[in-house]
Amino acid sequence: MFVAPVPLIRKNHIIKKLRECKAFSPETAVTFEKAGVINPHMFKGVNHVMIKQGTLVQCGEKYYLNNQ
Repeated sequence: MFVAPVPLIRKNHIIKKLRECKAFSPETAVTFEKAGVINPHMFKGVNHVMIKQGTLVQCGEKYYLNNQ
Protein backbone atom coordinates (compact mmCIF):
# COMPACT_ATOMS: atom_id res chain seq x y z
CA MET A 1 0.00 0.00 0.00
CA PHE A 2 1.31 3.45 -0.94
CA VAL A 3 0.73 6.39 1.38
CA ALA A 4 1.40 9.87 0.03
CA PRO A 5 3.98 11.81 2.06
CA VAL A 6 1.52 14.60 2.83
CA PRO A 7 3.44 16.03 5.82
CA LEU A 8 6.63 16.33 3.77
CA ILE A 9 4.78 17.89 0.84
CA ARG A 10 3.12 20.35 3.23
CA LYS A 11 6.43 21.24 4.90
CA ASN A 12 8.11 21.89 1.54
CA HIS A 13 5.15 23.99 0.37
CA ILE A 14 5.31 26.20 3.48
CA ILE A 15 9.08 26.64 3.17
CA LYS A 16 8.81 27.52 -0.52
CA LYS A 17 6.07 30.09 0.01
CA LEU A 18 7.79 31.78 2.95
CA ARG A 19 11.09 31.92 1.03
CA GLU A 20 9.29 33.57 -1.90
CA CYS A 21 8.00 36.24 0.52
CA LYS A 22 11.46 36.59 2.07
CA ALA A 23 10.00 35.89 5.51
CA PHE A 24 13.23 35.39 7.45
CA SER A 25 12.75 37.57 10.55
CA PRO A 26 10.05 38.93 12.85
CA GLU A 27 10.03 42.12 10.78
CA THR A 28 9.36 40.26 7.53
CA ALA A 29 7.01 37.61 8.97
CA VAL A 30 3.77 37.06 7.03
CA THR A 31 0.52 35.19 7.49
CA PHE A 32 0.12 31.94 5.63
CA GLU A 33 -2.71 33.56 3.66
CA LYS A 34 -0.46 36.41 2.50
CA ALA A 35 2.30 33.94 1.61
CA GLY A 36 -0.11 31.95 -0.55
CA VAL A 37 -0.03 28.77 1.52
CA ILE A 38 -2.84 26.52 0.29
CA ASN A 39 -5.44 25.72 3.00
CA PRO A 40 -3.56 27.66 5.69
CA HIS A 41 -5.61 26.23 8.56
CA MET A 42 -5.16 22.56 7.62
CA PHE A 43 -2.37 20.27 8.78
CA LYS A 44 -1.73 22.20 12.00
CA GLY A 45 0.33 19.23 13.20
CA VAL A 46 2.88 19.89 10.45
CA ASN A 47 3.12 23.53 11.56
CA HIS A 48 3.60 22.43 15.18
CA VAL A 49 6.40 20.01 14.27
CA MET A 50 8.15 22.66 12.15
CA ILE A 51 7.96 25.12 15.06
CA LYS A 52 9.23 22.50 17.52
CA GLN A 53 12.14 21.63 15.18
CA GLY A 54 13.03 25.32 14.86
CA THR A 55 12.41 25.53 11.12
CA LEU A 56 9.37 27.78 11.50
CA VAL A 57 8.85 30.63 13.97
CA GLN A 58 5.42 31.96 14.87
CA CYS A 59 4.86 35.62 15.78
CA GLY A 60 1.18 35.91 16.64
CA GLU A 61 -0.64 35.10 13.40
CA LYS A 62 2.50 35.52 11.29
CA TYR A 63 5.35 33.13 10.51
CA TYR A 64 8.93 33.26 9.28
CA LEU A 65 11.68 30.78 8.50
CA ASN A 66 14.49 30.33 10.98
CA ASN A 67 17.96 29.95 9.42
CA GLN A 68 16.74 29.12 5.93
